[in-house]
Amino acid sequence: MDAELSGEFSVCQFFEDGSYEYVRRFVGAEEAVRAARHYTSNVAAKTGIVRRVIIVDGGDFTNFEWRYGQGVTYPVEARGRQ
Repeated sequence: MDAELSGEFSVCQFFEDGSYEYVRRFVGAEEAVRAARHYTSNVAAKTGIVRRVIIVDGGDFTNFEWRYGQGVTYPVEARGRQ
């Protein structure tokens, strides 16, 4: 089965210095959303140390994006939510 269709997601956070780290790899949708919620609302995100958090699927397509100072930027219908 294709990874994109098997429900595998990864969560990545990007830092102010340009570095990044995957905080979850190849997990289900529910776990990915929980992780993204945590990494967009913790102290590092609130102070700007974390600048961006994304969820990507098994096909490496972005399914969610949050940016410091902007909130959710993707998907479009969720734009601006913190």
